[in-house]
Amino acid sequence: MQKYKTYAAGYLFLLPWLLGFALLYMGPIFASLYLSFTSYDLLTAPKWIGWANYRTMFTDDYRLADSVNVTFQYVFLSVPFRLAFALGLALLLNQGMKLLGLYRTIYYIPSLLGGSVAISVLWRQVFSKEGIFNDALGLLGISGPNWIADPKYAIFSLVGLSVWQFGAVMIIFLAGLKQIPQEFYEAATVDGAGAFRRFWRITLPLLTPVIFFNLTITLIQSFQTFTKAFIISGGNGGPINSTLLYSLYLYIKGFSFLEMGYASAMAWLLLVIVATMTALMFLSSRYWVFYSDGRD
Repeated sequence: MQKYKTYAAGYLFLLPWLLGFALLYMGPIFASLYLSFTSYDLLTAPKWIGWANYRTMFTDDYRLADSVNVTFQYVFLSVPFRLAFALGLALLLNQGMKLLGLYRTIYYIPSLLGGSVAISVLWRQVFSKEGIFNDALGLLGISGPNWIADPKYAIFSLVGLSVWQFGAVMIIFLAGLKQIPQEFYEAATVDGAGAFRRFWRITLPLLTPVIFFNLTITLIQSFQTFTKAFIISGGNGGPINSTLLYSLYLYIKGFSFLEMGYASAMAWLLLVIVATMTALMFLSSRYWVFYSDGRD
Protein backbone atom coordinates (compact mmCIF):
# COMPACT_ATOMS: atom_id res chain seq x y z
CA MET A 1 0.00 0.00 0.00
CA GLN A 2 2.85 2.36 0.88
CA LYS A 3 4.34 1.81 -2.58
CA TYR A 4 1.11 2.88 -4.29
CA LYS A 5 0.88 5.96 -2.08
CA THR A 6 4.41 6.90 -3.14
CA TYR A 7 3.48 6.48 -6.81
CA ALA A 8 0.34 8.57 -6.32
CA ALA A 9 2.32 11.34 -4.62
CA GLY A 10 4.82 11.30 -7.48
CA TYR A 11 2.05 11.61 -10.06
CA LEU A 12 0.54 14.52 -8.13
CA PHE A 13 3.88 16.34 -8.21
CA LEU A 14 4.06 15.71 -11.97
CA LEU A 15 0.47 16.73 -12.62
CA PRO A 16 1.12 20.51 -13.10
CA TRP A 17 3.90 19.74 -15.59
CA LEU A 18 1.76 17.17 -17.41
CA LEU A 19 -1.15 19.61 -17.66
CA GLY A 20 1.15 22.35 -18.94
CA PHE A 21 2.70 19.98 -21.47
CA ALA A 22 -0.70 18.80 -22.70
CA LEU A 23 -2.29 22.26 -22.90
CA LEU A 24 0.66 24.40 -24.01
CA TYR A 25 2.58 21.95 -26.22
CA MET A 26 0.61 18.94 -27.37
CA GLY A 27 -2.66 20.88 -27.70
CA PRO A 28 -1.29 23.46 -30.18
CA ILE A 29 0.58 20.73 -32.06
CA PHE A 30 -2.55 18.69 -32.73
CA ALA A 31 -4.55 21.86 -33.40
CA SER A 32 -2.07 22.96 -36.08
CA LEU A 33 -2.17 19.48 -37.62
CA TYR A 34 -5.96 19.72 -37.89
CA LEU A 35 -5.82 23.28 -39.24
CA SER A 36 -3.36 22.21 -41.94
CA PHE A 37 -6.24 20.30 -43.56
CA THR A 38 -8.59 23.27 -43.41
CA SER A 39 -9.18 26.68 -44.92
CA TYR A 40 -8.97 29.03 -41.94
CA ASP A 41 -8.72 32.83 -41.99
CA LEU A 42 -8.76 33.50 -38.20
CA LEU A 43 -12.14 35.23 -38.56
CA THR A 44 -14.47 32.38 -39.48
CA ALA A 45 -14.66 28.74 -38.48
CA PRO A 46 -12.17 26.37 -40.16
CA LYS A 47 -13.48 24.57 -43.25
CA TRP A 48 -12.19 21.09 -44.00
CA ILE A 49 -10.49 20.90 -47.42
CA GLY A 50 -8.39 17.76 -47.05
CA TRP A 51 -5.00 17.72 -48.77
CA ALA A 52 -5.62 20.91 -50.77
CA ASN A 53 -3.08 23.01 -48.81
CA TYR A 54 -0.36 20.42 -49.34
CA ARG A 55 -1.15 20.08 -53.05
CA THR A 56 -0.94 23.85 -53.43
CA MET A 57 2.44 23.93 -51.68
CA PHE A 58 3.97 21.41 -54.06
CA THR A 59 2.31 22.47 -57.30
CA ASP A 60 1.18 26.14 -57.36
CA ASP A 61 3.15 28.21 -54.84
CA TYR A 62 6.31 29.48 -56.53
CA ARG A 63 7.17 31.71 -53.55
CA LEU A 64 7.29 28.65 -51.34
CA ALA A 65 9.92 27.14 -53.62
CA ASP A 66 11.86 30.42 -53.46
CA SER A 67 11.66 30.46 -49.66
CA VAL A 68 12.92 26.88 -49.41
CA ASN A 69 15.82 27.70 -51.75
CA VAL A 70 16.74 30.87 -49.82
CA THR A 71 16.48 29.05 -46.48
CA PHE A 72 18.83 26.27 -47.57
CA GLN A 73 21.28 28.85 -48.90
CA TYR A 74 21.15 30.66 -45.58
CA VAL A 75 21.56 27.47 -43.52
CA PHE A 76 24.44 26.04 -45.56
CA LEU A 77 26.29 29.36 -45.49
CA SER A 78 25.65 30.54 -41.94
CA VAL A 79 26.07 27.29 -39.99
CA PRO A 80 29.64 26.38 -41.14
CA PHE A 81 30.90 29.97 -40.87
CA ARG A 82 29.34 30.41 -37.43
CA LEU A 83 30.83 27.17 -36.11
CA ALA A 84 34.25 27.86 -37.61
CA PHE A 85 34.37 31.39 -36.23
CA ALA A 86 33.25 30.25 -32.78
CA LEU A 87 35.77 27.39 -32.74
CA GLY A 88 38.59 29.71 -33.77
CA LEU A 89 37.85 32.12 -30.94
CA ALA A 90 37.46 29.25 -28.46
CA LEU A 91 40.90 27.97 -29.43
CA LEU A 92 42.31 31.47 -28.94
CA LEU A 93 40.70 31.86 -25.51
CA ASN A 94 41.93 28.41 -24.50
CA GLN A 95 45.57 29.52 -24.60
CA GLY A 96 45.63 30.49 -20.91
CA MET A 97 44.82 34.16 -21.45
CA LYS A 98 44.47 36.52 -18.52
CA LEU A 99 41.01 37.96 -17.81
CA LEU A 100 39.46 34.97 -19.58
CA GLY A 101 36.13 35.45 -17.80
CA LEU A 102 35.91 39.03 -19.05
CA TYR A 103 36.65 38.01 -22.64
CA ARG A 104 34.04 35.24 -22.50
CA THR A 105 31.45 37.74 -21.28
CA ILE A 106 32.31 40.27 -23.99
CA TYR A 107 32.17 37.66 -26.75
CA TYR A 108 28.87 36.30 -25.42
CA ILE A 109 27.10 39.66 -25.58
CA PRO A 110 26.32 39.43 -29.36
CA SER A 111 24.42 36.19 -28.73
CA LEU A 112 22.26 37.96 -26.15
CA LEU A 113 21.58 40.96 -28.38
CA GLY A 114 21.80 39.53 -31.90
CA GLY A 115 18.25 38.19 -32.04
CA SER A 116 16.68 41.47 -30.94
CA VAL A 117 14.77 43.85 -33.17
CA ALA A 118 17.08 46.74 -32.28
CA ILE A 119 20.21 44.90 -33.44
CA SER A 120 18.48 43.84 -36.67
CA VAL A 121 17.58 47.48 -37.35
CA LEU A 122 21.17 48.50 -36.60
CA TRP A 123 22.48 45.76 -38.89
CA ARG A 124 20.24 47.05 -41.67
CA GLN A 125 21.78 50.51 -41.30
CA VAL A 126 25.33 49.14 -41.19
CA PHE A 127 24.91 47.33 -44.52
CA SER A 128 22.96 50.02 -46.35
CA LYS A 129 24.52 51.90 -49.26
CA GLU A 130 25.71 54.69 -46.95
CA GLY A 131 26.38 52.38 -44.02
CA ILE A 132 29.49 51.90 -41.92
CA PHE A 133 30.54 48.77 -43.78
CA ASN A 134 30.69 50.56 -47.12
CA ASP A 135 32.48 53.49 -45.43
CA ALA A 136 35.17 51.04 -44.30
CA LEU A 137 35.42 49.62 -47.80
CA GLY A 138 35.72 53.17 -49.13
CA LEU A 139 38.89 53.65 -47.10
CA LEU A 140 40.35 50.80 -49.16
CA GLY A 141 39.20 52.34 -52.42
CA ILE A 142 36.30 49.89 -52.84
CA SER A 143 32.80 51.07 -53.71
CA GLY A 144 30.48 48.65 -51.95
CA PRO A 145 26.94 47.87 -53.15
CA ASN A 146 23.73 48.30 -51.20
CA TRP A 147 24.01 44.97 -49.42
CA ILE A 148 20.38 45.04 -48.29
CA ALA A 149 18.74 46.15 -51.54
CA ASP A 150 20.79 44.11 -54.02
CA PRO A 151 19.35 40.59 -54.54
CA LYS A 152 22.84 39.20 -55.18
CA TYR A 153 24.13 40.23 -51.74
CA ALA A 154 21.09 40.53 -49.46
CA ILE A 155 21.37 36.98 -48.15
CA PHE A 156 24.94 37.66 -47.01
CA SER A 157 23.73 40.35 -44.62
CA LEU A 158 21.61 37.71 -42.88
CA VAL A 159 24.53 35.28 -42.86
CA GLY A 160 26.80 37.93 -41.35
CA LEU A 161 24.34 38.65 -38.56
CA SER A 162 24.04 34.94 -37.84
CA VAL A 163 27.82 34.50 -37.65
CA TRP A 164 28.01 37.50 -35.32
CA GLN A 165 25.84 35.57 -32.83
CA PHE A 166 28.64 33.10 -32.10
CA GLY A 167 28.83 33.54 -28.33
CA ALA A 168 26.81 30.56 -27.09
CA VAL A 169 28.48 28.19 -29.55
CA MET A 170 31.92 29.52 -28.56
CA ILE A 171 31.25 28.96 -24.84
CA ILE A 172 30.30 25.33 -25.50
CA PHE A 173 33.41 24.82 -27.65
CA LEU A 174 35.54 26.34 -24.91
CA ALA A 175 34.03 24.00 -22.32
CA GLY A 176 34.79 21.05 -24.60
CA LEU A 177 38.39 22.16 -25.08
CA LYS A 178 38.85 22.37 -21.31
CA GLN A 179 37.93 18.67 -21.04
CA ILE A 180 40.74 17.46 -23.30
CA PRO A 181 43.59 16.11 -21.14
CA GLN A 182 46.77 18.15 -21.45
CA GLU A 183 48.83 14.94 -21.30
CA PHE A 184 47.85 14.22 -24.89
CA TYR A 185 49.33 17.52 -26.09
CA GLU A 186 52.45 17.06 -24.01
CA ALA A 187 53.08 13.59 -25.42
CA ALA A 188 52.48 14.83 -28.98
CA THR A 189 54.86 17.74 -28.45
CA VAL A 190 57.56 15.37 -27.21
CA ASP A 191 57.06 13.29 -30.37
CA GLY A 192 57.64 16.40 -32.47
CA ALA A 193 54.06 17.17 -33.53
CA GLY A 194 53.45 20.79 -34.52
CA ALA A 195 50.47 22.96 -33.65
CA PHE A 196 48.48 22.01 -36.76
CA ARG A 197 49.14 18.30 -36.31
CA ARG A 198 48.10 18.47 -32.64
CA PHE A 199 44.89 20.21 -33.64
CA TRP A 200 44.14 17.73 -36.43
CA ARG A 201 45.07 14.55 -34.54
CA ILE A 202 44.05 15.40 -30.98
CA THR A 203 41.79 18.44 -30.65
CA LEU A 204 39.46 17.83 -33.55
CA PRO A 205 38.73 14.11 -32.94
CA LEU A 206 38.20 14.59 -29.20
CA LEU A 207 35.99 17.61 -29.87
CA THR A 208 33.69 15.87 -32.37
CA PRO A 209 30.90 15.21 -29.80
CA VAL A 210 30.80 18.93 -29.01
CA ILE A 211 30.96 19.81 -32.71
CA PHE A 212 28.06 17.45 -33.36
CA PHE A 213 26.00 19.02 -30.57
CA ASN A 214 26.68 22.57 -31.75
CA LEU A 215 26.05 21.60 -35.36
CA THR A 216 22.68 20.05 -34.54
CA ILE A 217 21.45 22.93 -32.39
CA THR A 218 22.69 25.60 -34.79
CA LEU A 219 21.15 23.85 -37.79
CA ILE A 220 17.73 23.65 -36.14
CA GLN A 221 17.92 27.29 -35.03
CA SER A 222 18.92 28.41 -38.52
CA PHE A 223 15.84 26.83 -40.08
CA GLN A 224 13.70 28.75 -37.59
CA THR A 225 15.31 32.16 -38.18
CA PHE A 226 12.67 34.87 -38.42
CA THR A 227 13.39 38.19 -36.69
CA LYS A 228 16.47 39.25 -38.63
CA ALA A 229 14.88 38.40 -41.99
CA PHE A 230 11.67 40.24 -41.08
CA ILE A 231 13.44 43.44 -39.99
CA ILE A 232 16.16 43.56 -42.64
CA SER A 233 13.75 42.85 -45.52
CA GLY A 234 11.01 45.13 -44.20
CA GLY A 235 8.73 42.15 -43.61
CA ASN A 236 8.35 41.13 -47.27
CA GLY A 237 11.43 39.00 -47.97
CA GLY A 238 12.74 41.38 -50.61
CA PRO A 239 14.40 42.31 -52.78
CA ILE A 240 12.96 39.77 -55.23
CA ASN A 241 12.50 37.14 -52.50
CA SER A 242 16.25 37.09 -51.83
CA THR A 243 15.73 37.18 -48.03
CA LEU A 244 12.43 35.29 -47.96
CA LEU A 245 13.30 32.71 -45.33
CA TYR A 246 10.78 29.93 -44.82
CA SER A 247 9.67 31.12 -41.38
CA LEU A 248 9.12 34.64 -42.74
CA TYR A 249 6.98 33.36 -45.60
CA LEU A 250 5.02 31.24 -43.12
CA TYR A 251 4.35 34.39 -41.08
CA ILE A 252 3.29 36.31 -44.18
CA LYS A 253 0.83 33.60 -45.17
CA GLY A 254 -0.60 33.22 -41.68
CA PHE A 255 -0.81 36.79 -40.41
CA SER A 256 -0.62 39.05 -43.48
CA PHE A 257 -2.85 37.04 -45.82
CA LEU A 258 -4.79 35.35 -42.97
CA GLU A 259 -4.28 31.93 -44.55
CA MET A 260 -3.72 30.18 -41.23
CA GLY A 261 -4.66 26.76 -42.55
CA TYR A 262 -2.04 27.04 -45.27
CA ALA A 263 0.50 28.39 -42.76
CA SER A 264 -0.15 25.38 -40.52
CA ALA A 265 0.57 23.07 -43.44
CA MET A 266 3.79 24.98 -44.06
CA ALA A 267 4.75 24.52 -40.41
CA TRP A 268 4.37 20.77 -40.71
CA LEU A 269 6.46 20.74 -43.89
CA LEU A 270 9.16 22.64 -41.99
CA LEU A 271 8.97 20.04 -39.23
CA VAL A 272 9.53 17.28 -41.79
CA ILE A 273 12.49 19.13 -43.34
CA VAL A 274 14.18 19.78 -39.97
CA ALA A 275 13.50 16.24 -38.74
CA THR A 276 14.96 14.79 -41.95
CA MET A 277 18.09 16.93 -41.74
CA THR A 278 18.54 16.03 -38.07
CA ALA A 279 18.06 12.32 -38.77
CA LEU A 280 20.66 12.45 -41.54
CA MET A 281 23.09 14.10 -39.17
CA PHE A 282 22.57 11.42 -36.54
CA LEU A 283 23.02 8.69 -39.15
CA SER A 284 26.24 10.26 -40.41
CA SER A 285 27.59 10.84 -36.88
CA ARG A 286 28.70 7.22 -36.55
CA TYR A 287 31.37 7.89 -39.18
CA TRP A 288 32.92 11.04 -37.73
CA VAL A 289 31.89 11.48 -34.08
CA PHE A 290 34.15 9.70 -31.59
CA TYR A 291 33.06 9.03 -28.03
CA SER A 292 35.35 7.81 -25.27
CA ASP A 293 33.93 5.06 -23.07
CA GLY A 294 36.54 5.52 -20.37
CA ARG A 295 38.64 2.55 -21.49
CA ASP A 296 40.53 4.26 -24.34
